[in-house]
Amino acid sequence: MLVSPDYVQPLRGALLLAVPLLYALAAFTASWRLARACAALAVGLTVASGVLLALGEPLIVHGLRADVLGCGVLLLVSFIGWVITRYSQTYLAGDAGQARYVRWLMATLAAVSVVVLTNNLAVLALAWLATSLCLHQLLTYFSHRPAAVIAAHKKFLASRLGDVCLFAGVALVGASLGSLEMDVVIAKAQALTAYPLSLKTAVFLIVISALLKCAQLPVHGWLIQVMEAPTPVSALLHAGIVNLGGFLMIRLSPLVSEVAGAQTLLVVVGSLTAVLAALVMMTRISVKVMLAWSTCAQMGFMLMQCGLGAYDLALLHLVAHSLYKAHAFLGAGGAVELARLKAMSAPQADVSVSMLVVGAVSGLVLVLVAGMLWGVAFDKPTALWVLAAIVSLAIAPLLTAQALHRGGLWPLGMMLGAFGVAFAYFGLHHLVGGWLSLPKGIAVNGFDLAWVMVCFVLLFVMQCLIHARPHGAWASRLYPWFYAGLYLDEWFTRLTFRFWPARLTRTAPPLPTGSNRGLVK
Repeated sequence: MLVSPDYVQPLRGALLLAVPLLYALAAFTASWRLARACAALAVGLTVASGVLLALGEPLIVHGLRADVLGCGVLLLVSFIGWVITRYSQTYLAGDAGQARYVRWLMATLAAVSVVVLTNNLAVLALAWLATSLCLHQLLTYFSHRPAAVIAAHKKFLASRLGDVCLFAGVALVGASLGSLEMDVVIAKAQALTAYPLSLKTAVFLIVISALLKCAQLPVHGWLIQVMEAPTPVSALLHAGIVNLGGFLMIRLSPLVSEVAGAQTLLVVVGSLTAVLAALVMMTRISVKVMLAWSTCAQMGFMLMQCGLGAYDLALLHLVAHSLYKAHAFLGAGGAVELARLKAMSAPQADVSVSMLVVGAVSGLVLVLVAGMLWGVAFDKPTALWVLAAIVSLAIAPLLTAQALHRGGLWPLGMMLGAFGVAFAYFGLHHLVGGWLSLPKGIAVNGFDLAWVMVCFVLLFVMQCLIHARPHGAWASRLYPWFYAGLYLDEWFTRLTFRFWPARLTRTAPPLPTGSNRGLVK
């Protein structure tokens, strides 16, 4: 029996508000049993709210915003939170500090839920601050490890700077438009013929806050070094919390898309971070460190998409990256087995620069065909056109002559796989764009498009040269610089220790209890 429309919206509101309350209850009790139950129930409530969303309109009331974007991201948060909660209990079995861990894990999930659900900019800023402070307790869980304390300290400083920018931006929005409710703010801003200087400054400050909290250059180092925290904490950070900057840009896309300078800032910083992180990844062997640099690159690419006005694709990127990175971190222990299997298998054929160029050209043809099948016009440069070109470079390895050495149906299979990737890319773009009420047809200046193309073409060329001649002169000269991340983090570390050094403790680590007796069941 269908729920009466009169009861749909109040019921949806109650279901969604119960999610952060459940996490808060679990944080108060610090019980594994209740934490698991609340995490599972949060997933169920979010799914139920999504079903009710299909029966009615998006719910936007004072302080609460439950639309397709909010419900989708909340489902992602609750699902990943449920998985990490179950994983954490096994991971920390016998540890003496489990009650503290459960408390701050649930408190973090409660704060993230508020960020996703709120319709008030001030509440969002406060909840994001609470998310960072709760996460800090998890990052310093092993407080006897100096590396963990230093990395968390650097993250703390970068986040506080981001908070200052966010609160200042929110204050300017309120002063300019007379409201902090996001739906009212967006409606009033769209009614303006031109943004006043105060509102443009507010948008710039909010964008800078997102860049700082998403670990973009040059404050990216902490994201790589928080690997000293427990593995499920790394999964929570990389699969969820660091994505909040992208979520904020998508949520405020009607404002950001009207300030060309803010868009350019996202494009330049995001693309530079993505390119540098991708190059550094090629020099790393440690699985978790490679995953961390991957997150840094993916965050840069997501913010670059926001700067180009491709907010639907940025949301797809956010969801896919979160699911992949949660699985990658929680399954990082299986990397040893994969490495052994790779060592026992036959070596891959050498790849020449010409092979990779042929692969890129073939990929471009497949992308063009896939785009035309979805009705995409390629008659003039647009953000989607540029992103499609990047996809063609990304699938080039699937189309190299390596497939010919395998024989059989491998060449055809790889070509079909590459075409499937391109076809799904445009298909999901149309699907998500139809679901979400996001700005469309955003004007992107030629500089932004040219900058992105130059960055990723140079990245492709450098990767080709290094793959084709790993022991050549270019690779040997560039390797130390890429391995060190161009020494940008060292500069930031010296700066932070000069103005606010970290306090290191010399306490011994707590002894394992051998059981969970110290934790309420």
